[in-house]
Amino acid sequence: DEGLSRAVRTVFVRLHREGLIYRDRRLVNWDPQFGSALSDLEVEMREVKGSLWHLRYPIEGSDRFITVATSRPETMLGDTAVAVHPEDERYRDLVGKFVILPITRRRIPIIADEHSDPEKGSGAVKITPAHDFNDFAVGQRHNLPMPSILDKQARVTLAELDLATANPFLKTLEGQDRFAARKAIIAHLEEQGLLDHVEATTHQVPHADRSGVVIEPLLTVQWFCKAEELAKPAIAAVEEGRIQFVPRQWENTYFAWMRNIEPWCISRQLWWGHRIPAWYGPDSAVFVAEDAEAAQAQAQAHYGRAAALTQDEDVLDTWFSSALWPFSTLGWPDETPELARYYPGDVLVTGFDIIFFWVARMIMMGLYVMGEVPFRTVLINGLVRDERGQKMSKTKGNVIDPLSLIEAYGADALRFTVAAQSGAGRNIKLGVGLVESNRSFVTKLWNAARFCEMNGAVPALSFDVEGARLPLSRWILDAASRTVAEATTALEAFRLNDYAQACYRFVWGDFCDWFLELAKPGLTGEDAAELRAVAAHVLGIILRLLHPVIPFVTEALWDQLGYGPEGSLIRAVWPEPETVEGADAARAELSWVIRLISEIRAIRNEMNVPAANQIPVFLHDASAATLDRAERWQDAVKRLARVSGIAPLHGPIPKDAAQAVLDEATLVLPLAELIDLAAERARLAATRAKAAAEAEKLARKLENLDFIARAPEEIVAENRERLDVTQAEIARLDAALARIA
Repeated sequence: DEGLSRAVRTVFVRLHREGLIYRDRRLVNWDPQFGSALSDLEVEMREVKGSLWHLRYPIEGSDRFITVATSRPETMLGDTAVAVHPEDERYRDLVGKFVILPITRRRIPIIADEHSDPEKGSGAVKITPAHDFNDFAVGQRHNLPMPSILDKQARVTLAELDLATANPFLKTLEGQDRFAARKAIIAHLEEQGLLDHVEATTHQVPHADRSGVVIEPLLTVQWFCKAEELAKPAIAAVEEGRIQFVPRQWENTYFAWMRNIEPWCISRQLWWGHRIPAWYGPDSAVFVAEDAEAAQAQAQAHYGRAAALTQDEDVLDTWFSSALWPFSTLGWPDETPELARYYPGDVLVTGFDIIFFWVARMIMMGLYVMGEVPFRTVLINGLVRDERGQKMSKTKGNVIDPLSLIEAYGADALRFTVAAQSGAGRNIKLGVGLVESNRSFVTKLWNAARFCEMNGAVPALSFDVEGARLPLSRWILDAASRTVAEATTALEAFRLNDYAQACYRFVWGDFCDWFLELAKPGLTGEDAAELRAVAAHVLGIILRLLHPVIPFVTEALWDQLGYGPEGSLIRAVWPEPETVEGADAARAELSWVIRLISEIRAIRNEMNVPAANQIPVFLHDASAATLDRAERWQDAVKRLARVSGIAPLHGPIPKDAAQAVLDEATLVLPLAELIDLAAERARLAATRAKAAAEAEKLARKLENLDFIARAPEEIVAENRERLDVTQAEIARLDAALARIA
């Protein structure tokens, strides 16, 4: 893109002009397969089983040896010193003396440096400055030569070695791959009696994150950025709270890297990325400019004449270009209306794995170029794992293809599932069952909206919340208002799971299961006008609340039902909580009705009462107010709980009746004539015994410290969840048994 390319060139030239980008010969991570330098962040440390070879280096002028331990014997060809710790008594007399490096027969010094650890290996280490980052630092401290002995394909090269006194064997290594050379060198040293012993070991080996090959530290000329200078204001921005991480603990990860940041190698030898805007003259003079014409003008001033220039063939690390994203995409370096309006951004949503790659670099570049942070909040989301909490992998066969889920269950169902599982910073356990369940939720919403439409509950009806007179209307309006407040608070705090779950509870429970069911008879009666208007009003709130996570179905319903012009839901005003007159009384009334129906349904279900059986319900010790309430809602209770009627119970509670406490009254269901209560007690007791045995087994497992220490985290979590579910089932069964005790 020409606009982004221009932004990249502009920033590069500015950083170079101010001394923050420079060219230097330094040790870099080199990918021999891709033939390119990599940043530290593109290197993946892998645990590898290998060997530690203990090699004898002859001490000059004596028959003594000093033994060094190395996991990379092939690099000994580039050794320029042997280091021992300054306080290691074993080698104090050898500091300042020389060894004769095997094979090359070069004379190299024994030096004292704290890099050597007396507790590791022999306490003496070989120093190869051109092929090891720690050794490079030692080489700089002691001004050691730095010959490269491997080329860019990780093959042995003798170009920088003196062959005059070398063992003839050395020439046979020319052009060999590093690992082939390793085998040949070990065999040769063993023949010469210079291999002391070999020790099996497990160590961390750097690999290129894309090609997967072993990284080769290589001394090359590259372009670098003084990241440590750019990091200072970026650190301060987070310390001062101008940028906040959510969850907060990710700030520690950010600080740990930023406070120890190294020079950033920004050049790559690849075929993608923005080409470095640097041109070279006949004498290798460098001219950094935004284009060839500007570079030529610099050359003219430098040479006093026109000169043939060659542009650098390297490209920039793509993360350098991406670091400019918050402002380059808005038209910078031009002063565009988009830049004025949208920079800085508000919230960046991203994964923890690119805090270093991208987040930190956007902050550094945003502050450097714009003088302002690029965003105020960094929301770190978790990883998507399988339903057992395991990382998805092809090997395990637990990879879920999101496109397949969308094809089977719809984009809205998948989107809602992910949101409902997304606690701040928490990993997402994604399973097909969850997505299927949430497809049912989306279908429920669709059917509820169609029901409203078929019963005349359309947005064209005028409605004033203050005019609601029915307890049912006031109750659902109050519940909607409370849900709006809860969902909005959760969204503002980035608790997407709490937001989604608040919407789910209200839509499925309050609106569909209770309001619409209780309102059905009234939609065609004398209260129809109010109930239809209330239903349409609340449905409009629901569509706006759910639009962020169920965008397609809500938009279709919004358009189809006529809540606004086509495509207008995305621009609709977010709902606000509303004060509902008489809400407290309505909430108390409907709460009682819902609990009454729910208790009856629970007893019927637990006691296996056939659905067709209409059973009588009695209220024992009920107050006059409770009996009046039962009378008012009798028709709804009879219809929704499948009972023949509700009546007060005078005298003692009959034997073998199921009971439940409802405020001051006792709910009584005489079941003796409908079911075999003895058999039902036996069934419930057997089910409870089985559940109790399972709970005891799980509890013992979780009390086993060896299991907790050895089992994968997701297995431990799964067992804890199973124990919670089993204990909840036991509590339910105990309540059922108590009802018919």
